[in-house]
Amino acid sequence: MPVNVPLTLAAACLGCALMPLTARADSSVWSDTVEDVKLYFTAPIRWDGEDWLAFAGSLAAVGVAHEFDARVRDHFATGANAVLNGGQDKNAVRDALPTVAIIGGTLAYAAFLGDSDGYRETWSLVEAGALSTVTGEALSYAAGRERPDGTTSPNRWRAGGDSFPSVHASAAFAVGTVFAESGNDEFRWIRRIIGYGVAGATAYIRVKDNVHWTSDTVAGAALGIATARFVLDRREHPDVRTSFDIEPTKNGWQAGYTLQFR
Repeated sequence: MPVNVPLTLAAACLGCALMPLTARADSSVWSDTVEDVKLYFTAPIRWDGEDWLAFAGSLAAVGVAHEFDARVRDHFATGANAVLNGGQDKNAVRDALPTVAIIGGTLAYAAFLGDSDGYRETWSLVEAGALSTVTGEALSYAAGRERPDGTTSPNRWRAGGDSFPSVHASAAFAVGTVFAESGNDEFRWIRRIIGYGVAGATAYIRVKDNVHWTSDTVAGAALGIATARFVLDRREHPDVRTSFDIEPTKNGWQAGYTLQFR
């Protein structure tokens, strides 16, 4: 299965963001990022009741959206959009550009002002986009759902497709949410209009162009928002550390997972 464009773009933005951070000789960036990755992919084992309720709500929202998948497709799949082209995503780059622009704009503004907080925010945007993209890619490979421009049936799962969830929507909501909820409260409304506006528009255009089902974008939005919340929480509580150890015992092996608060 080909890798979606947002993953490549996120990697490019990661390299751009690394330059000012490296120049500042902030050696903690790499270790903090490694910890973030470990905590992110092991997060479900630490979820509380509220987290599981949010997860259940997301599944319910995806389920409701799935009921409208065929009708929404029929509404948008007219003219050239009605052609079954085997799931070719011709506008992948175009649809990822607004999300990349948020990252690039934040980095440029931070560089112009020489603002260390702006660099940290840029890193958070990159991290949120990268984590959500990697997770979305893994889920889309597991689901194998065929795109609406490849079939008229919304129930073609495990068919070799990469429709569910929408990685574009996931990355857009991850980056957009971090951008919206960062910075000075004085400009919060502007940030939210830009961040959530770009995310919502990205999800809409993916459905309008008939390259994703509605439920794909709902799932992508849920994944993106959850990832953004994780990144924002890590920025507020950076002292959490994890360790995973495997030791030989008399009858085999013993695995241990430790969560530490400094």
